[in-house]
Amino acid sequence: NDIYLLPRSYILALLAMYILMAVLFRSYSQPLMILWAVPFGAIGALLGHLFVGIEVTLWSLVGIFAVSGVVVNDNLVLIDFINKDLARGAKLLDAIRDAGADRFRPIVLTSITTFGGLTPMMLEQSLQAKFMIPMAVSLAFGVVFATFVSLFLVPATYHILDDILQLLGRFGSRLSDINSVNDP
Repeated sequence: NDIYLLPRSYILALLAMYILMAVLFRSYSQPLMILWAVPFGAIGALLGHLFVGIEVTLWSLVGIFAVSGVVVNDNLVLIDFINKDLARGAKLLDAIRDAGADRFRPIVLTSITTFGGLTPMMLEQSLQAKFMIPMAVSLAFGVVFATFVSLFLVPATYHILDDILQLLGRFGSRLSDINSVNDP
């Protein structure tokens, strides 16, 4: 049963993140948009293992779980900026564009510095560091890959979700809007 402890704990952590973001945004859909990018961090981590040529280990999974937190943070900052811009009266497309332009540098710099900070550990050849290298590879490559997803996929998903909710609203369905700031 101990083998299932890590996946169960990860699912509980994702659920806790969802609940906290749902309370923060007063929305059920926005946390899903943010969590939508988490699997792409895992994809980047696995691609990093292929690129470097090392096997996926338990420590690789720990790195993938850590990537999830960084991905959520990047997207949280982006969605929060969009919401604040909408609250000031901006149109959705302008808010998305402004968020991308304003948050681009901090998100990219966070990813570059994370990758750069983990590079010495990935290149380390000592026996003591061997078991940590898979975690560093997962975290470094997962963060870099997820950065591009955060900057392109999540804002596009925000716009698509808004379109879907508007379309459903036209058919008489009373769904809550993406965020309370969009309510007239």
